[in-house]
Amino acid sequence: MNKRQKNILNYVVGPVLFLWLSYSIYKQIEHQTDVQQSWNMILAALYEHDSWKLFLVIGLMLVNWGIEARKWQLQVKGIESISFMSAFRAILAGQALGFNTVNRIGESAGRAAFLENGNRIRGVVLSFVGSMAQIIATFMMGAIALWYMRVYILNGQQQLQGLSAFWLDGLIYVIAIGILLFTLAYFRLAGLIELLEKIPLVAKNRFFVEKLEDFHWKELTHILLLSFARYLVFIVQYVLLLDVFHVQVAWPDAAALVGVMFLVLAIVPTIALAELGFRGKVSLLLFGVVSNNTIGIIATAAGIWLINLILPAIAGSLFILGIRIFRNNK
Repeated sequence: MNKRQKNILNYVVGPVLFLWLSYSIYKQIEHQTDVQQSWNMILAALYEHDSWKLFLVIGLMLVNWGIEARKWQLQVKGIESISFMSAFRAILAGQALGFNTVNRIGESAGRAAFLENGNRIRGVVLSFVGSMAQIIATFMMGAIALWYMRVYILNGQQQLQGLSAFWLDGLIYVIAIGILLFTLAYFRLAGLIELLEKIPLVAKNRFFVEKLEDFHWKELTHILLLSFARYLVFIVQYVLLLDVFHVQVAWPDAAALVGVMFLVLAIVPTIALAELGFRGKVSLLLFGVVSNNTIGIIATAAGIWLINLILPAIAGSLFILGIRIFRNNK
């Protein structure tokens, strides 16, 4: 491919992706039945005395993605040094690209697109470390939240929508064992990669996975702690928004129920188009145990979806315009 063809692709791919993502995000918002009502409630909340809580939720959205940007810096530093702002742009672009994939697995490709030409596939592979860390945080805190709900919220009731106490206990044990094994695999990543390299296909493409062996336990711990910090930001956002929409729930109960909801969202595969409806159903199932404010529960789920996912995706689609498939080598 000659230089002219590369330049054409460089200046065409970005705008085409931007138009496709903009249309995709618009259609996804259009198909959500609760968005308009929730948006009206958000606007109304701006004029209430505790509107500062809504602004704090929006500010925490930036903190949330800022933590993820720092994680991305740490994950790729073995192949490329990037600034925090470059990492932040890559994270938002990944959020936009991930909208049309199951559980937003396309985020990795969006982030890696901002790396140098020879580092992109390796960047996708390295993103696996951050995903593992976030899964550990989500499932570990989710298991604790599930136990709290079982003991303190259900108050002796034997089942939750057909799920008996016996099955809840069994689920907690299964998740706990899974977390233990997954955490061991996370901190023994180098050994795991060595085993995988015995597979001919992996051995043939060792170049793309070899950097996974270089992660020191201190780096892995740092990334894991950042994942827990990000999880905490999610919880605080949700509890604040519940209060904004007058869902009266004690904050420990609210935090536990949000943790269970995140656990369910992590287990059940969804795409963005169906995610809000699914979030709403799970929210009603869980928070309906402690509150009758159905409208507030739905508005909270939709508000988090708009603030944490839609706004970053819109910003990320703009950053997609700057993607260059081919770059000049220095």
